[in-house]
Amino acid sequence: MTSQEIRQQFLDYFKSKNHLIVPSAPIVLKDDPTLMFSNSGMTQFKDYFLGYKEPKAPRIADTQKCLRVSGKHNDLDDVGRDTYHHTMFEMLGNWSFGDYFKKDAIDFAWELLTEVYGIPKENLYVTIFEGDATENLERDQDAYNFWKSHISEDRIINGNKKDNFWEMGESGPCGPCSEIHVDLRTPEEKAKVSGLELVNNDHPQVVEVWNLVFMEFNRKADKSLEKLPQQHVDTGMGFERLCMALQGKSSNYDTDVFTPLIAKVEELSGKKYTGVLEDEKDIAIRVVVDHIRAVSFAIADGQLPSNGGAGYVIRRILRRGISYSYRFLDMKEPFLFELVSVLQNQMGKFFPELEKQGKLVTEVIKSEEESFLRTIERGLIRLDSIIKETQEKGGKILAGDKIFELYDTYGFPADLSRIIAEEKQLTIDEEGFEKHMYIRIEDSRIGSAFKVFDWVVLEEKPENFVGYDQIEAETYITRYRKVENKDGEFYQVVLSNSPFYPEGGGQIGDKGILENAVESFEVLGTKKENGLIISLINGLPKDAGAVFYAKVNATERKNSQANHSVTHLLHEALREVLGTHVEQKGSFVGPDYLRFDFSHFSKMTEEELALIEEKVNAKIKENIALQEFRNIPIQEAIDKGAMALFGEKYGDNVRMIQFGTSKELCGGTHVQHTSEIGHFKINSESSVAAGIRRIEAISGDKSEEYFRNLEKQMMDISQLLKSKDPVKSIEKLMEENAALKSEVDALKKEKAKGEIGEWKTAYEHKGDKQLLVKKTSLDAGSVKDIVFQLKKEIPTSVTIVLSDYDGKPMITVGISDDLAASYQAGTIVKDLAKEIQGGGGGNPGFATAGGKNLDGLENAYQKALNV
Repeated sequence: MTSQEIRQQFLDYFKSKNHLIVPSAPIVLKDDPTLMFSNSGMTQFKDYFLGYKEPKAPRIADTQKCLRVSGKHNDLDDVGRDTYHHTMFEMLGNWSFGDYFKKDAIDFAWELLTEVYGIPKENLYVTIFEGDATENLERDQDAYNFWKSHISEDRIINGNKKDNFWEMGESGPCGPCSEIHVDLRTPEEKAKVSGLELVNNDHPQVVEVWNLVFMEFNRKADKSLEKLPQQHVDTGMGFERLCMALQGKSSNYDTDVFTPLIAKVEELSGKKYTGVLEDEKDIAIRVVVDHIRAVSFAIADGQLPSNGGAGYVIRRILRRGISYSYRFLDMKEPFLFELVSVLQNQMGKFFPELEKQGKLVTEVIKSEEESFLRTIERGLIRLDSIIKETQEKGGKILAGDKIFELYDTYGFPADLSRIIAEEKQLTIDEEGFEKHMYIRIEDSRIGSAFKVFDWVVLEEKPENFVGYDQIEAETYITRYRKVENKDGEFYQVVLSNSPFYPEGGGQIGDKGILENAVESFEVLGTKKENGLIISLINGLPKDAGAVFYAKVNATERKNSQANHSVTHLLHEALREVLGTHVEQKGSFVGPDYLRFDFSHFSKMTEEELALIEEKVNAKIKENIALQEFRNIPIQEAIDKGAMALFGEKYGDNVRMIQFGTSKELCGGTHVQHTSEIGHFKINSESSVAAGIRRIEAISGDKSEEYFRNLEKQMMDISQLLKSKDPVKSIEKLMEENAALKSEVDALKKEKAKGEIGEWKTAYEHKGDKQLLVKKTSLDAGSVKDIVFQLKKEIPTSVTIVLSDYDGKPMITVGISDDLAASYQAGTIVKDLAKEIQGGGGGNPGFATAGGKNLDGLENAYQKALNV
């Protein structure tokens, strides 16, 4: 049975049990402040469990892309070193939202595994929650009783809170669970040790294959548990492990989920995969084929590698794969990108985003490989220098701050530094390294991180967003909670009627005022969390239940929605000018400017940018009226021509925004007519990553301000030049400047010629060389000309020139060719540059260094006399 057949049988089975089959949600999360990535099958249904949204159906089944590389659920370090851990994996799941509970969930699981898939019953074990006195949780007796009808009692194992009480994170839905484990050992192995002893003991052939979670509780911020409004079922079956069991393999990597990828790695690297756990080559191959899946799906869902947040995690995964292939597969050139097409052939049918975004994924990965391979080369040179410095001092431990510098500045993997150090019989100051890592993490966390307290609920009532139609509203607070960060104490409030737009779709959240006759609070920002629109205010009302008046900052809203509307016009114009391959890959919309990222594989020309501006401004002048379709079925919107973006999570009903022929699914706020945008001006076009370009632009008030400033600058220039034709005057000044520069250059050369004669007579014989150490005020170009001439004319010479030109210190070193084996200009200049707080370099025969400390030239001079 192939992996594709196994996946299809799962979905067909639950469809026969009246489950709605839904597609996987994006692996990258954009609207959940508690998670970067979907780390389980239940993530996309979190709002259903919490009661914030009505489920599409009471019974649902799917296969969900998951990523576990950070936080509580982190499998990254295990990947490659065993047979069953992965970063990206598929979670097959069936769900009940207030419908069936433990009995049906257990019956379904048993029937599918034993009767449909045909796994021998004697190979299965199950676990149940044994209870936990510290939380007043009793043993899951119901689950035990239901399992007894399927499996002998001696195969039902009590499990502790760690293994049998499932929690998605620090807070959120949770509950007791029953795990199903499969014993894949041979009869001979089973005769030696009972499977009972191996369950949950990390045995590679006795593995958990399915987890049935019975959602009953919500974990609050204070760690207490409260009952959910309804009981739910959340199950998750590891697709890769299931394939291992059904295909009779001893490793996930031996299944056809991975074998095509492994075969391609073997072809490209010339290395044979043998499946040995401890073999570094085989570990590297497992790492590569695992990581390419994680990175490809993340990029396809819109998350590009970057230096922060979720993008940093993706870059780290990719660099880990490149690092392993570099070290153990001898792959010094990019090759991971060639695996993307294999992945498309395997999974494109079930995950069409791989097909749609294949070219982009390939180009981004290739670009990242090229960049990081250069980083590895530079890092190796720097690490070699650190090792030499340590050994010269008789040390055996590499400084933790130096290894952290390699990691933080160069992106050089710390584990690669450790391996190379061990090869040199050295170790790393791990404590020092970890200290600097902690400081880096804390520095990035402090300032943005909030300590969040539990909600105080004043009224259980649906909240309304009225911000599409009005920017002021009478309202009251339905719930609030305290939050703290380094700047003090704040409060987040949920309003019965909120005109404040919550951050989303690239548009920043609204700011404004919340006030009544008694008191007034500044609204510092608005976001959406678990279906709630949350505004941050700078205090707690004396009477939180009183009636307030909410007012959006009208100027900022007007400018933000002008910038948002123009991104729609920009998107359409880009597709018209560059081609329909253009697709939005991210945006930022604020009151001052807009940023628009899109897929395109070459730098835009000035002509293309001008045409884009022309098309957008033509649409603005047409004064096209907004057509808005609220809460319509998504298929209806797509049938009307709306563009749906890969990586975005859409509900069954959506909002469609139309300006003439521009039609997009969008939740943001917009102008009523395009003329309200005013004027559109592109400020810059640049590259974000391979295949991704970025346009930054302005409109509305900022566009008017830009042209006012431009007009003022032209007037100021005209006044300075005392000319009504500043262009002609500037051209004349440039001609005069060029003539004067030629005269100055000629004078410098004459002065340099006069210096050469004197310098030739100033060499002193020292040991095996003729040494000249000279101070001068000549410019760098003149010094270079002189040094090169002296190198040729003075044999066995070392020439060192210390310059003070225009208040800036510079050191120049020249070595005659006949001393190349004895002296290195770069080494000498690097040592002398320390005195002027500078650095530089060059080749063995010529090197220069600039610095910051002019007073240090005298020390450098005295040191140079002893070269």
